[in-house]
Amino acid sequence: MLKNGNEVHLTPKAFDLLLLLVNEAPRVVRKDEVHQRLWSGTFVSDATLVGLVKEVRRALDDRKANAPLIRTAHGVGYAFAGDLQRVIAPAPRVSRWIVAGTRRIALADGENLIGRAPASTVLLDAAGISRRHARILVDATQAVLEDLGSKNGTMMNDAPVSSRVTLHDGDRIQIGTIVIVYHASASGLSTETIVRSAT
Repeated sequence: MLKNGNEVHLTPKAFDLLLLLVNEAPRVVRKDEVHQRLWSGTFVSDATLVGLVKEVRRALDDRKANAPLIRTAHGVGYAFAGDLQRVIAPAPRVSRWIVAGTRRIALADGENLIGRAPASTVLLDAAGISRRHARILVDATQAVLEDLGSKNGTMMNDAPVSSRVTLHDGDRIQIGTIVIVYHASASGLSTETIVRSAT
């Protein structure tokens, strides 16, 4: 734990207590709830809890009687009374790509066209594949597969695609006789070269 840029050490249970109080702030956490959350299924005396509260107060240099960081609600429990600034961490960026044979094709945000049209993101030049056969729509939260009224249809995991369907890592998409595999990973795309057109 850091306080004013300096590292402060707490025992694991004291840290758990502080985390519980901060997460529940400004609510008073009852003693029985603290016992249940920190020592589930084990009997621990109130003296042990009081000792943990003292350890947390020492670590926080909590000495102001009129404005304590850890407030005692006598006979009830404890609450964190300090100022909190809640920060929502951004969701990890998800990389999405298609594997078609030996090719790995990165999918960009927005429309990714699949078909025989030269401008296709996933160019599949084979019999039975329409120029604008299907598309994968990508946004920050998901990727969706849609057939574009192709003559021979689109399959996902051996089921016909009749409306927009959400893709998941490892889904198999069949376009004509060609099977491509969709992948998604928050850890990113492999560092192998990405080829965006058929050769």
